[in-house]
Amino acid sequence: MKLWNKRIVNFAIILSVSLLFFTGCGLFKTRMKSPSSNIQKSAGKRPAPLYYDFGDVLLPGELKVDKEESFIYNSTGFSAGVLVLNGRVDTNSLIAFFENNMAKDNWKKVCSFKSAHTLMLFQKDNRWCVVSITERNFTTHAKVWVAPTVSEVGLGLLK
Repeated sequence: MKLWNKRIVNFAIILSVSLLFFTGCGLFKTRMKSPSSNIQKSAGKRPAPLYYDFGDVLLPGELKVDKEESFIYNSTGFSAGVLVLNGRVDTNSLIAFFENNMAKDNWKKVCSFKSAHTLMLFQKDNRWCVVSITERNFTTHAKVWVAPTVSEVGLGLLK
């Protein structure tokens, strides 16, 4: 009888370990699939880029406007000023975003300075745009200035 009981106990242990192993692997696979599907879903839900006060300067949806620091002057058919933006965005991808989208809106890139504080200068027929990007602790800080060009010859350094 003892031999029979040992066989039953051994069979029960082997069966339990086998079920635990196969069930555990199945749960592990389910858990492994879940985060990647969440990443795909969250990547599809990125905020869409928007035109705020300047109708021809597209801004990433991930950046939020700091209304207290921003100043916009609006007149008939004209806006100028500075938009201050903050968000968690990679600096290099933000630089590429502005380079690509400003060209699509017919801005000509005049020059750029890339370092810990990046400056990008764009021009149109009657306006200038300066984009300043600074990476801070856990956030990226951007300022977008839009100003009119000086049309009168002989003013300042524009002789």
